[in-house]
Amino acid sequence: MPTTEQVMEALSHVQDPELGRDLVSLKMIRDLVIRDGVVAFTLYLTIPTCPLRGHMAKEAREALLKLPGVEQVQVEYGNMTDEERKEVLNSSKRQLPKLNTMNKIGQVFSVMSGKGGVGKSSVTAMLAVELARSGQKVGILDADITGASIPKLFGLPAGGLRGGDMGILPAITPLGIRIVSSNLMLKEEDAAVAWRGPLIAGMIQKFWDDVLWGRLDTLLVDLPPGTSDATITVMQNLPINGVMLVSTPQELSGLVVRKAAHLMNRLDVPILGIVENMSFYRCPQSGGEHAIFGPSHSAQLAADLHTELITRLPLDPTIAEQCDQGKVEAVQLPEMAALAKLILAVPKSIP
Repeated sequence: MPTTEQVMEALSHVQDPELGRDLVSLKMIRDLVIRDGVVAFTLYLTIPTCPLRGHMAKEAREALLKLPGVEQVQVEYGNMTDEERKEVLNSSKRQLPKLNTMNKIGQVFSVMSGKGGVGKSSVTAMLAVELARSGQKVGILDADITGASIPKLFGLPAGGLRGGDMGILPAITPLGIRIVSSNLMLKEEDAAVAWRGPLIAGMIQKFWDDVLWGRLDTLLVDLPPGTSDATITVMQNLPINGVMLVSTPQELSGLVVRKAAHLMNRLDVPILGIVENMSFYRCPQSGGEHAIFGPSHSAQLAADLHTELITRLPLDPTIAEQCDQGKVEAVQLPEMAALAKLILAVPKSIP
């Protein structure tokens, strides 16, 4: 049977993905018992509803079952006290990176959904366009490494990134929006990017560290669906000023958005509000609005999350066609004005 030291050493390689530290240094492993081929312990969580507790327990089991003599791993859950939780969160505060000295970025916002298929990337692109039209210098960091779609929306060809000793030059759209995406590094836009978490995290960090963004008023970060590696990398390693959550009218979408919101609260990242996409279809003849996907639940969702419903965007076939054709800069959507106004109201940090 392994010793207590060997067990704790194995568990020291298992991380809380949200906090970016191992379970041992976070003092999450308690009540450890080693007997007759069984290792049992209590995994103390910062919050009882931690969405990643099953993931951490699975990683811990796999690490311990590799030890000689371990036949079974039993994991129970406990909850930290308020004082312990505060101590852990304070000790895990993200150390924000120093920006390339050639770059001056006023504010960084991320757009996330927690769920795929809600139009998060199109919202990011249309927001960038709206800000650019208002005179802002805007960039988009496409953090959806394996499912990048931002270049397609802007009609940017694959293989469009260039660089040298000084860094990577972003692609630039006709409106002057600067864009970096994994799809701009591929020879063909439909080539698969089959990478695991560490490579994805490293590429996102490289986009921040090595890209010559220049002077930007706003950098938008388009996140992939879910609350896994890419999202956590962005939140812990980029100076995010706030997050916009994209949802759709269905309750299912709201459920997943709640998960994303809980992660943001744990990481102490401000939630600016909720954008409801595909909210209604506006009849071109009568101007009447029809709830194609049922009644909206986003107002109640915003109230439950103590934030605001920023805007409701229509389901518009014309916009979908423009985006498919790479002409997102031609989209005219009055409802985007509320979202742009919110961003413009946030004080910039450019020295």
